[in-house]
Amino acid sequence: MGETPSELNELASRAGRWLGLSTAAPERHTTVVVADRFDRITWRDTYERSAGLRELAEELNERYDHTNHTTYATDLLTDAFLAAYKVNPRLRERAEMDPSRLVNHQVITALVESPEFAELHRETAGDPYASAMAVLAQAATLHEMVERSRDAQEQAERTKKAQQDTEGAANAVGEALQQAADQADEEGAVPAPAADAVQQAIEAAEAAEAAAREAAQDAAQALVAAAPGIRVAARNAAAKAAEAVREEAALMRAWGVGPGELERLPFDRRARLAERLRTGRLAQWAELIGRFRQMADGERARRVENATGELVGVTLGDDLSRVIPSELANLGLPELRAVFAARYAAGELMLYDSQGEQATGQGAIIACVDTSHSMYEAGPGGVTREAWAKACALALLDQARHAGRDFVGILFSAADKLQVLRFPAGQPAPIARTLEFAETFLGGGTSYQRPLSAACELLEEEFNDAARMRGDIVMLTDDDCGVTEQWMRGWNDAKHRLGFRVFGVAIGAPRVAEADSVLDALCDNLRCVEDLTDVHAAADLFRVI
Repeated sequence: MGETPSELNELASRAGRWLGLSTAAPERHTTVVVADRFDRITWRDTYERSAGLRELAEELNERYDHTNHTTYATDLLTDAFLAAYKVNPRLRERAEMDPSRLVNHQVITALVESPEFAELHRETAGDPYASAMAVLAQAATLHEMVERSRDAQEQAERTKKAQQDTEGAANAVGEALQQAADQADEEGAVPAPAADAVQQAIEAAEAAEAAAREAAQDAAQALVAAAPGIRVAARNAAAKAAEAVREEAALMRAWGVGPGELERLPFDRRARLAERLRTGRLAQWAELIGRFRQMADGERARRVENATGELVGVTLGDDLSRVIPSELANLGLPELRAVFAARYAAGELMLYDSQGEQATGQGAIIACVDTSHSMYEAGPGGVTREAWAKACALALLDQARHAGRDFVGILFSAADKLQVLRFPAGQPAPIARTLEFAETFLGGGTSYQRPLSAACELLEEEFNDAARMRGDIVMLTDDDCGVTEQWMRGWNDAKHRLGFRVFGVAIGAPRVAEADSVLDALCDNLRCVEDLTDVHAAADLFRVI
């Protein structure tokens, strides 16, 4: 005999909550950071361009070998990237998350809430490349967090499976009830087998729900157990990433690559540039270049603070451009020339002293950098003479940019080896050309005449084209070589006609700066840097140019 209509209604009432569960399951998310379409496009584009991100995702997916899915690590990296990239990252509530991603939620929450993340975020917000680099810098710690949360992830997977079983059981209740309704007669009576099927489906659903509840409790306990380790690892990850991003930013600044230029560089080119600067001999130069740039900045600041004013007296020094007339008169007496040379070497010449100093150069700044074989010799700290010279030259490039002056780098060695690189004042200084200047090494012997003649020709060209005079030539070398008398006459005529100054920097070779050296005869202002780690020996060069 079938159930009565009132009994069927009671059965339907018991099945009602399962019917509601099967039709109203809330949406669950697999990513933690709320992102719009443009954020997701940025991530996909960055991921496709970064082999490092793809390799990291593959490695992390192998850690999830207890599942049959391969998207957990990708979702984790997506969230780590978006947390760093978005200006105001917002995280979803735990209740909104797919159970299998609760571990990811805990990892990202710990990362974002760590004090170190705020420092990292200042460097990465809005910058896809820096955000990707931050993720890669956290690779080891992400591996550690995946390992620490292995048990919690397994429990989360069981929870998801149990919830899926519960939803399936709820659907089975609906199907059993529908079959019972289809078999009901006109009076609403249902055959006993159909009614039993509904009852069994309800009991199965209740059992599945209990199992899901127990699985959720186990997963929650596993997450609680993993939480302290994840928080510590997250802080370490954020600190390590912030350090990596800062180091690369400092590296780029040392080489004169500004934030605007970096933003315009495509991801792959920026990654290759960073790798190029971090490896090989260029990596050894960054710190030295940075020190020169800071020193030049400081000298510029001093020059602004102490603007040129009235003469305030007489002081002692070796700046030939400020020697008082009575000192110069000694050069006219053969018997006093040795006294003048000795006082010059000791820095005891009487000089006009003013309230400040002002660069008199208006034309181009030309750095002639010796790249003969001897410049490859290493000095104190393993710094080569070449590195020292080019670091000084790159700081002069900065000096020219700040003053709105053209800059020319002339690389020279033997008479038949010369390379000229121009950096016009009105145009950006491309990093590719800067690196070409830094990396080019000609080798061979040393010739003064060829590079200085080339510098004269450039200043002559500038004078003819723009009527600019008073350029500055800086000769950076470790060798002394002769010049012909005829060439010297032409050199002096050009100096008088064009009004340029010549500065000499003898690198790691004191004899080159001695009073009877050829470089001394060529230069208006000569200094010697014997200890290549002492960049301050050339500080005044940036004050007077």
